[in-house]
Formats: sequence, C-alpha cells, structure tokens
Amino acid sequence: MKKRILAGMRANAQPHLGNYLGAGKGMVQLQEDSQYETFYMVADLHTLTTPYNKDTLSQLTRDVVLDYLAMGLDPEKSVLFVQSQVPQHTELAYLLSSVTTVAKMSHLPTYKEKIKEYPQHSTMALLNYPVLMAADILLYKAELVPVGLDQEPHLEAAREIARRMNADYGTDFPEPKMFATKGAYVPSLLGEGKMSKSVEGSYIPLSDDLQMIKGKLAKSPTDAGGPGDPSKAGQAVQNLFKFVELFIPNRLEYYAGMYRQGKLRYSEMKEELARAIYEEIKPIQERREQFKSKPKFVDEIIHEGARKARETAQKTLEEVKEKMGLLAS
Repeated sequence: MKKRILAGMRANAQPHLGNYLGAGKGMVQLQEDSQYETFYMVADLHTLTTPYNKDTLSQLTRDVVLDYLAMGLDPEKSVLFVQSQVPQHTELAYLLSSVTTVAKMSHLPTYKEKIKEYPQHSTMALLNYPVLMAADILLYKAELVPVGLDQEPHLEAAREIARRMNADYGTDFPEPKMFATKGAYVPSLLGEGKMSKSVEGSYIPLSDDLQMIKGKLAKSPTDAGGPGDPSKAGQAVQNLFKFVELFIPNRLEYYAGMYRQGKLRYSEMKEELARAIYEEIKPIQERREQFKSKPKFVDEIIHEGARKARETAQKTLEEVKEKMGLLAS
C-alpha cells in the first residue's frame, strides 16, 4: 500500500527560490515516486490565524495554486486542493479539540511567538492552529509530512492527538512523522540564516526577472575577495559560495581558487550567478503564465481537487464520528 503524504502552503506566501529548492522540487519528486500518494493543499484557513487582507485572500489562494502548477505539481498525479473547500477539516478539528487541552496549546512555542508579534490578535483560531494542522494530517491518514524543524512541535502535537484518539475511541490514525525531502538549504542573501520572506532583501521571489536578481545579488555583503580560505570567510561570503555550488557547481573551484589568491572579482561571480538563477526559474515563470492565461482550466483543477479531497476526508470523518458515538448522517 502506498504511503500517504500531506503538505501545504499558506495563502499569504509568495514563493521564493528557497521554497522551490528546499520544498517545491522535493514535492515534485515525491509525486513522481510510485510508493507515495500525495495530497498538496493551499492552507487558506491557516492564513486566518494572523492578520490578513480579506480583499486579496482569494486571489492569493489562486496564486498558490498557480505556483504549485508552475513548479510541476500535476493534478493527475497528486490531489491539489484548497483547504477551505473541504469543510471536513474544520469539523474534524472540532472533534480533535475535545481531547486536546488548552494548556498544551498555549505552551507551544509558535503560539507564544505569534502572541508577541501580534499582541492584539490573541484568538481562538491562533490557539487552535495546531489542532487544525492535526486535522489536516489525520483527515487523510497521512503517515509522512514534509515540514521544517520549526513545525516539529506542531507535528508532535498531532501525534499526541492521534494517540489520544486511538486510545480513547479506537480510531486507527497513524502517528505522522516528519519527512525530510532531498531539498537544498538555500541561505539568505544577507548573511545569517536561510532565505526567508520575513526578512526583506534576504530572498529572491520566483517571479523576479534577470535585472531584479542582479539587483538583489549586488546588495549582498562581500569582503575584499581574499586571499584566504573561502570556507573561513564571513557568513555572507560563504553564502555566495553556496549559491555557486547550487547553481554553477562547475565554477566552484575556479572562484574558490581566485579567492585563495586574493583575485576574486565579486561582480563577475554575481553576474554569472544571476544568469544561472534566472535560467533555473525562467521555465517556472513561463509555465505560470501559461496556466494564468487559462483561468477556467485552473478553476476545473481546483474544483476537481476539492472533490477528490472531500471524498477521502468524508470517509475518515464518518469513521471518527461513529467511533465517538455520534449519530450517523
């Protein structure tokens, strides 16, 4: 039997190079692997847990669908759906909340961080975020969830909820495991940490043209260009060499040699990097434009994905309601 995988992206996320190399490519690889059954959602309900613009949410949701398609996710091979179009997510979340304590949810690190970031937005939706995430996963009985380390506390909460439901009601939820795809770590353009949309200037959106990429790379910090060991240079310079390794690996030794000699010209390196990065994302941009020009076709994909997801979700929900002693509908 195929192992089931669930992954999602919030509807307020503009995908960048780090998302694509770190997650998007891995999602496509999982889709193409016959041992997995893949469910990929746009997590628009999760977007409601923090301040958002109601006038742009539906368009941002469509944008993520377009990004999924452009990156290579195939509705014939994966179930692509919008979370809010599958009402079983919120119904199961309510049922799961009956075995989840307020104390547990309020002590999760993400909740504390968001309360500090948005002190006027201490809502039940934010508190229940991990319960809805558990429902997202358990509704499809997903065994593997490709998430970052920052989501591990939420995944552990989902496992605890699954164990509690199985013990109290005899459900058969698998305990979901964090699954690392073979995605690349893409560093920040500014030095410390990884590429992140929350840090302005640290990332390259997948929508950037060549001149935009050149401009962002031009602003990335450098040093005198050696002489010395590039692996012992400042973090920003090490990051530039990481980009060389990712996009022009055949030039890594050349640039490292120039650095060791103290002759590295960053303008040359950044120019070559910009062109290589653009060549990587240009096909994604072209595919996105193709899908964008066919709105009815994209609507059909969204509609059919929701239908497939609801079919699986309803089966699980009915099983859970029966186990919990609720009347059958």
